[in-house]
Amino acid sequence: MTLVERLNHYERLMRLDKPIGILLLLWPTLWALWIAGNGKPSGFVVWIFVLGTVLMRSAGVVINDYADRHFDPFVARTRNRPLATGAVSEKEALWLAAVLSLAAFLLILPLHRLVWALAVVALFLAASYPFTKRFLAIPQAYLGIAFGFGIPMAFAALQFTVPPLAWALLAANIFWAIAYDTEYAMVDRDDDLKIGIKTSAITFGRYDVAAVLVCYGATLMILAAVGWRVGLGWIYYAGLLAAAGLMAYHYTLIRDRSRDKCFKAFLHNNWVGAVIFAGIAADYALR
Repeated sequence: MTLVERLNHYERLMRLDKPIGILLLLWPTLWALWIAGNGKPSGFVVWIFVLGTVLMRSAGVVINDYADRHFDPFVARTRNRPLATGAVSEKEALWLAAVLSLAAFLLILPLHRLVWALAVVALFLAASYPFTKRFLAIPQAYLGIAFGFGIPMAFAALQFTVPPLAWALLAANIFWAIAYDTEYAMVDRDDDLKIGIKTSAITFGRYDVAAVLVCYGATLMILAAVGWRVGLGWIYYAGLLAAAGLMAYHYTLIRDRSRDKCFKAFLHNNWVGAVIFAGIAADYALR
């Protein structure tokens, strides 16, 4: 195998060819950075968090594929992943995850020490999430914590503390993650049932669509309360209204539980995160 071929396999293992995971991790972090920075976060801190998001998401999916290496060959959507096919060895995957995690930690060294402590927790969450699918009925809730831990870290970086507001934003992200990852899990439900993986789509059963809508609603209500708490105006709420419209569109995609449409709804959540951030940024910018 040539060096270029090996690097291509590493790129696929880190899912750099599929940036949706990076974006779903990045948007809540940007929400937090703009709110914690009162609309004017340090550009240097933003740069650190953006690059750190890419590194930690890459490390997370490598660990995920390592954890699922004996399951992925039996799932239609994942059977061609590099670890599942043997294109990348287990040892290589562990080394890659370690290097990515170390690089992410080195990146935050210029920040407050509270960020360092939270980064250790974030690493534990990212490394342990893949294994929760063996015993948690709704591992997507754990994913929401892992994907949203950039929120308290953002407040720690800019305010040197983690106020209750940060935990409220994290709660909103947990509900959002349950919603979009349930849509994702609806794609693999039949395969997951065969191999014994636990997911929210299986746990919710015939109430899966209703559960997604409830979680979307909880996300919007918490975000509305956060906006009221920090004094955001009508532009922010217009962003939430746009997000609600996108969520309604997702209902039209998932209501018949078609695999392709459920996956499309999952991918479309990028725009939910984007319009919420646009509302936050624009509201602060136009004050």
